[in-house]
Amino acid sequence: MADSTVPDAKLADQQTRTGQLLLRVEVVYALPQRQELVRLALPSGSTLQQAVEASGLLQKYPEIDLSGNKLGIYGKLAKLETVLRDHDRVEIYRPLIADPKESRKQRAAETRAAKKKNDA
Repeated sequence: MADSTVPDAKLADQQTRTGQLLLRVEVVYALPQRQELVRLALPSGSTLQQAVEASGLLQKYPEIDLSGNKLGIYGKLAKLETVLRDHDRVEIYRPLIADPKESRKQRAAETRAAKKKNDA
């Protein structure tokens, strides 16, 4: 794919000159201390994978693995081959450190143990 990223300000001009419809999308990767957001203009028919690759985030964050990290559009899981629509927000999810279900069970057990100790 040739350089298909286009700043938003040049989007209308680029569409007029090429006659090709471009999609405006955002690719987001949330880190513990900050969020990386990249705005792109991609050719109509582009996929979620193409957006992530064009964003440059794979080079900036080598820990992102498209075969391992889950991806989504506006909080809903999506596959790499999902075709994007104008104004989609592509999200790259980091792996969970702890299973939320197990964490809740552990907190509940700790609460019960503390309650028994106070009642004794």
